[in-house]
Amino acid sequence: MSTFNGLVAEFPDIRVDFFRLHPEVRPPLACFLSHIHSDHLAGLESLRSPFVYCSAATKEMLLRLERYPCRINYASGILEARVQRYRHLKNLLKPIPLETPTLLELEPGNHIQVTLFDANHCPGAVMFLFEGQGKAVLYTGDIRSEAWFVNAVARSPSLIEYSSGLKTLDTVYLDTSFTGDIKFPTKAEGISELLQKVSKYPADTIFHFQAWTYGYEEVWIALSKALKSKIHVDGYKMLMFRSLMTTHSGSKFAPSSHLTPEAPALVGFMCGNTHHPGCLTGDETVKLHSCEKGNYCATVKNSPVVWIRPIITRLPSGQDVAEIGVGGGGDDLEREAELDYLSPDDVASLLEALDDVDHISDDLREQLSEFLLSTIVNGRKVPLDLERAAFRENNETDLVNGLHGLTSKLGLRERPLRNNAEVLPNVVTFPYSRHASYPELCHLVETFKPRDVWPCTVDVRRWLREGITIARLFSPYCSGVTFRHDNTMKGRFGHHANTIISLEGQATVSSASNAAHLSQISANEPMPGHHSQLLESSDRYFHLQSAASPELGVQAIEVGVHEPQPWDIEMAEPIDDEPATLDNFNPSALIDSQDSAISELAFETRLQAFQAVLDKAKGKTGREIGLISTTDNHSKLEEELS
Repeated sequence: MSTFNGLVAEFPDIRVDFFRLHPEVRPPLACFLSHIHSDHLAGLESLRSPFVYCSAATKEMLLRLERYPCRINYASGILEARVQRYRHLKNLLKPIPLETPTLLELEPGNHIQVTLFDANHCPGAVMFLFEGQGKAVLYTGDIRSEAWFVNAVARSPSLIEYSSGLKTLDTVYLDTSFTGDIKFPTKAEGISELLQKVSKYPADTIFHFQAWTYGYEEVWIALSKALKSKIHVDGYKMLMFRSLMTTHSGSKFAPSSHLTPEAPALVGFMCGNTHHPGCLTGDETVKLHSCEKGNYCATVKNSPVVWIRPIITRLPSGQDVAEIGVGGGGDDLEREAELDYLSPDDVASLLEALDDVDHISDDLREQLSEFLLSTIVNGRKVPLDLERAAFRENNETDLVNGLHGLTSKLGLRERPLRNNAEVLPNVVTFPYSRHASYPELCHLVETFKPRDVWPCTVDVRRWLREGITIARLFSPYCSGVTFRHDNTMKGRFGHHANTIISLEGQATVSSASNAAHLSQISANEPMPGHHSQLLESSDRYFHLQSAASPELGVQAIEVGVHEPQPWDIEMAEPIDDEPATLDNFNPSALIDSQDSAISELAFETRLQAFQAVLDKAKGKTGREIGLISTTDNHSKLEEELS
């Protein structure tokens, strides 16, 4: 899931893929949306200005996108759902053609040039090249940077001066969903494996491809062609993909244009006076299906079905690494319920309600608690494993059902896919990642040799615990030697002995209780239930910092949702004799133009106040809430009020 907070240091007047307000900086003059996956839409539903620039495909799909945001009515113990579209953005969305440098006037005398490039991720997904005022950055959004793709982008007329070394990018804002040094099969290799597997089944086999999000359209096309069958989809999917075809007049014989390369094969096209249908159909009698979960057609319900599931890759042990919406986009193609952005009070109430939910393992309960805490700071909505049918006619359902849905969603993490030794199993897996592997990211960065790389997907806790830094990941491939994100991490989390995490220890935050109690942990008190070797030097400890920090974005608080996954394997050998870690920095050399004015003590008091809310919800007493004075830059407790 993206953790990028939308701020581009080189161009402070724009926002990208995050649309909630930042009180510490002035509102943007222009916004940019890379694609329609939900983790890139945070705050977009309430945006009223300014313009949002995107690809033409993204505009058309976004205007038809349906989600079911749910509001919690604690007094009645119910969830209230409402269908939400982005129709109000119709006049704000401004499509820009791909690979066409476009000069935008942000305000009189303030211009920026932007060029869009396909991101090899899902329909309409793009990268942005921003240029102006002597600066240039490449924002990748979500990207699958296979070798062929990088080579094609590098020779683009609008990027060749950067790939050839005539100019240098200041920063690449990079999709760092995967940082483990493990190779992913290419998309072509994954499709080839899938076609070989399905070809072994009898001709009348019913298949269901569980395409829960955008980005698997090429798999549909390949399956349809190889098995000589159209693919049944529900009406919502058909509506979304038909939006990629536009007709220039009301006549059925009028010429049409398509907004993405795969659109004609999916929904059809006109050739002369003849309409050629695409591979998607509403016919339920076909043998290939991708109808909506929870609304399966009669054929899928009443027939033996072979389920086709994409995975990320396979480990050397042969274990499948499951794709459960990794890197965002989970269930975006299904009209799934989701909780609106939660406040600390909401989370406290949900944690209290969680105690009343049965049939949840202790491990999953801890995962859920940690996940709910992370929603306070990640600025994004919480997915629920609830079908639209779970809501009554009045758009309400029991709150307990919602909690069961959330635990079911997280419970998917407890069921990793494994190879099935049976002949012709009823589940077929194939590797098909929509995000780049670490070696692919290295190839992309090496091709452009930017001065700096800023990661757009960061699990702060894991990065600190494992010593992951941009220098360690990408310094051999960059033309610069100073990495702003590493400096920011050092400035934010170094030199603090209160509220700590040991970089060399194995301590993790495994529950909401541990996360909230971080404010009580001192250098001499390891986290309960964990074996951690705390370092003696105070500059080796890392302090929790404000969620409003513009540098680290919305995951600045060390309570990430990330669970250890098979792809988080040990990194490659150190790139230098002395690998760059958070310990190698010279604090006196830090120059941070985005330094936040919010004091450390201000956030610690807020964290303690949140813990007090949790204690009160659980019937505990004894913790007082200290208030911060509005004078002295919010750096002192208000003695008269505390």
